[in-house]
Amino acid sequence: MPGGQKTVDLKKMISRSGKKECPVRLAALSALVAVLNLMLPTLHAEEVKLPSGLKYVIDDERWVTLGMGFRGSGRGVGNKATGHFDERFIIDNARFYVNGQVHKYVKFEINTECFFCDNTPPGDSPRMSYGILDASGKLEFNRYFNIWGGRVQVPTERGELSGPFFQATHDASKTPFFSQDFSVKFGLGGAGRYGRDDGGTFWGSLEPRFIPGTLQYAVGVYRGLISARGFGPNQGENVLWAGRFAYNFWNAEKNRGYYTSSTYFGKAGDILTLALGTSFEKDGAGSFAHRSNFLGLVGDALFEKVLPQNLGVVTVVGEYKQFYANYSTAAFKDSNCFCIFDGKSLTVTGLYLIPVTIGIGKFQPYGRYTSIQPNHSSKREEIEGGVNYIIDGFKARISAYYQHGDLFTKGQNYAPDAAGPKVDVFKLSFQLQM
Repeated sequence: MPGGQKTVDLKKMISRSGKKECPVRLAALSALVAVLNLMLPTLHAEEVKLPSGLKYVIDDERWVTLGMGFRGSGRGVGNKATGHFDERFIIDNARFYVNGQVHKYVKFEINTECFFCDNTPPGDSPRMSYGILDASGKLEFNRYFNIWGGRVQVPTERGELSGPFFQATHDASKTPFFSQDFSVKFGLGGAGRYGRDDGGTFWGSLEPRFIPGTLQYAVGVYRGLISARGFGPNQGENVLWAGRFAYNFWNAEKNRGYYTSSTYFGKAGDILTLALGTSFEKDGAGSFAHRSNFLGLVGDALFEKVLPQNLGVVTVVGEYKQFYANYSTAAFKDSNCFCIFDGKSLTVTGLYLIPVTIGIGKFQPYGRYTSIQPNHSSKREEIEGGVNYIIDGFKARISAYYQHGDLFTKGQNYAPDAAGPKVDVFKLSFQLQM
């Protein structure tokens, strides 16, 4: 069986008894063996992107994997102007993963998440809830063409497709979100949640003859922003179109499906990838009275070099975004406004993985710069410096870092009167997966 799966052989059990079994007893024994074969697990990682967890093998074509992921942070925020210092513990993410295969070409994925589990106070809205993050059926034929459908991740940028668990840094989501991540709900008034939306994605990869390397693509159509009649900008039930095209000039990035990672800790060799992503929805921004189309463009890059003579690993990851959502600033006064970002932003992170093992892991110092420039709101910047302690890649990591700027205070408020002081943020974070 694959992965060293433990199984129980019915024929051997019967032969050892030295006598024939009656039909009833044989049927009972068969049922017991089936249960044992289902319950005895094997540890197996499906690919880079799937955390290794329990894998229940039913037969050569059918299996189910179970996993979990948790991220938490201790945060302190200091305001020099007021002298106030606030500290708290945050549950960043708490997820359970279920992946399976029911046929050679047919798979499924169901993941859960603690939505808004950042210790939401009783009076806050939206409230904390535990629910379905991903729920998709998959037709996977070959490397060239595959289909995922259901509640899936919308393919645009590396930042969203790496999710929170496969980022180069713990606090990675700094630039403005696309529709499906800017939204906080599904249904009327929402455009998805945590980068997911209902729809279908076509994805695959190929190797063009004229340029050495690998082209990876993912394109699809999704529900996008949904507005009630007479409330919200999308009165024509327009859908969202999205796609991402990435070219691996050196080694190909190997992840599950069209997901990405923002570092490989040198285990994938030398990486140089340039990518372009986009999404578009007619009447996908603004309010009922002040609506506009939404067009999001992003270019991102990943450079990772394994230095010779075991001198460590250098990683640089960056992105540039340009969003077009030209609704009137009067829309910010409307209760039904989907006031998504309009403007440009960029972020770049440089990391160095020290090759020396200290204790049970390796240190990875890094620095990061982020600039967000809305067209009709105040600009905001942040610098970040820290160190990751890599115990076992994305399965076990501790991060300590310092941030300075006004991203924390202004957040996703892109109104003309958005204001907030520059503050100092200190965080100690950790991540666990299996």
